[in-house]
Amino acid sequence: MEIKIGVKQTQREITFETDEDPKDLAARIEEKVQSEGLLTFSDTKGRQIFVPAGSLGYIEIGAETIRRVGFNA
Repeated sequence: MEIKIGVKQTQREITFETDEDPKDLAARIEEKVQSEGLLTFSDTKGRQIFVPAGSLGYIEIGAETIRRVGFNA
């Protein structure tokens, strides 16, 4: 699924793909925002993204995409 993170006072957003469960991810984000901790994410390529919860503008969690194969995709 695709994740988009908007950071305060920055025009660009952070966009990446992850295989994490959306419900677990949302719960972890909520916990870190309330405690103003450091959010960590892992993308599908093995990279890690670190974002301080206090500098978050928004987080958009996309729906899981099913990859189609074939001519009718």
